[in-house]
Amino acid sequence: MSRPILTIRRERFPIRGLFRISRGARTEAEVVVAEIKSGPHIGRGEAVPYARYGETVESVIAALQAQTQAIANELDRIALQAAMPPGAARNALDCALWDLEAKHSEQPAWKLAGLRQPPVPLTTAYTLSLDAPSAMAEAAREVAYRPLLKIKLTGEGDLERVQAVRNAAPQSRLIVDANEAWSINQLQQFAPSFAALGVALIEQPLPAANDEALKGFSSPIPLCADESCHDRKGLESLKSRYSVVNIKLDKTGGLTEALALKAAAQKAGLQIMVGCMVASSLAMAPAVLVGQNIEFVDLDGPLLLAQDREPKLRYEQSLVYPPTPELWG
Repeated sequence: MSRPILTIRRERFPIRGLFRISRGARTEAEVVVAEIKSGPHIGRGEAVPYARYGETVESVIAALQAQTQAIANELDRIALQAAMPPGAARNALDCALWDLEAKHSEQPAWKLAGLRQPPVPLTTAYTLSLDAPSAMAEAAREVAYRPLLKIKLTGEGDLERVQAVRNAAPQSRLIVDANEAWSINQLQQFAPSFAALGVALIEQPLPAANDEALKGFSSPIPLCADESCHDRKGLESLKSRYSVVNIKLDKTGGLTEALALKAAAQKAGLQIMVGCMVASSLAMAPAVLVGQNIEFVDLDGPLLLAQDREPKLRYEQSLVYPPTPELWG
């Protein structure tokens, strides 16, 4: 039998309009796809480099290319965890190996992952990009039928932004995401007002390096660690600062560590959010498994694109369905 062959591609997907957070704005999603061909089967994984952590498309591709011989020597998912650090490159490879294993074994990935029953559709949040309050209100009004909205914030003017969105979408649950843009003083100022507006979750209010300031702070709204939470190594220190952790496969370095982090976080008494970068359905598909039986799901990446890949995930308004084998797993 021929040895497994690793192929790496960069792909671009235009974003519908402009996607803006506190750190900047983008008009396209640039992703890296890893494909492993073994016999008649091909396993695929998609990842998005995190500029926040010094990753670029070029650095992720280089990291994957360095594993070409290891893949040819039949590197498996377990050995991969030690062979590469957490991050986008390992995510692409890990998810490709899951997909390949599912195809070789003729077992769906959910069974390989130890889920007790087939995955069910999930209600995902829908993200509103950072903008002026009036523009965010207009955007919210167009999607007010969605049960869960996520609002990107930046600090100055955020109370007005959330008030405008709440007025435009009175029935939706709200998540606010500062992407590390606030100070502890701003958190103390905003939290009571946001609680009165029915905000269900505050995601990453402070820079990860300033998490210590959260110790002793009694928030009226659950706080979620995103940039502060990568894999299981840092989990213990988060328990005194957050009550929710956001699991993203590009941070954990793939589905293997994501599932392990989910189990460890739940054992530690933390709630779970599964999140994503702006990417295609191939990047979301493995995360649907992580999203089973958790509190918050944010897998709206393809909904923010002008065009998704084919085949793609099935979305019905805010319901995202599990992937078909033709897409992944």
